[in-house]
Amino acid sequence: MTKVTALPWGRPLTRADLETMPDDGHRYELLDGVLLVSPAPRVLHQRAVLRLAGLLQQVCPHDCEVFVARLDVVLAEDTVLEPDVLVGRRADFTDRDLPAPPVLVVEVLSPSTRRFDLLLKRSRFEAAGTPAYWVVDVDEPSVTAWVLRDDVYVEAGHARGEDPLVLSEPFPVTVVPARLVSAY
Repeated sequence: MTKVTALPWGRPLTRADLETMPDDGHRYELLDGVLLVSPAPRVLHQRAVLRLAGLLQQVCPHDCEVFVARLDVVLAEDTVLEPDVLVGRRADFTDRDLPAPPVLVVEVLSPSTRRFDLLLKRSRFEAAGTPAYWVVDVDEPSVTAWVLRDDVYVEAGHARGEDPLVLSEPFPVTVVPARLVSAY
């Protein structure tokens, strides 16, 4: 028998409502009380997530840790997001989630999430004080990185194809977009 989840009417959703969502392979997130549901990602998306996580694992500081979705980042009672890749301070994690702004958030763009990732999620992580936000476009391929300056994201760099993106923040790393998606 399929479990049916009834959503409350007349109020924004909360973290408690999110916990009632089914474990059906979809990603459920809250953004200012609004439920976002995403389907399972494409192979190219997953390849980029895993390769980027591996690269970040090699270079992130020892007081930080790299995770891939699905891990909740709790920015507010009505905002719980699951970045594709995140780097957070080890001291900030609970055994269940990250109830603090990550050091770095990376979203891999998908047709169904592109606008959320580029506009709404980016804005929400900016407001929360997340020091760095990146997006990966697997179709180009490209990587665009922003860093927080005076509470506003400014572009730190952009690279396409085989061109390296050399960044110093939030820690030194070089990303070659084409290597995130190539089948080798």
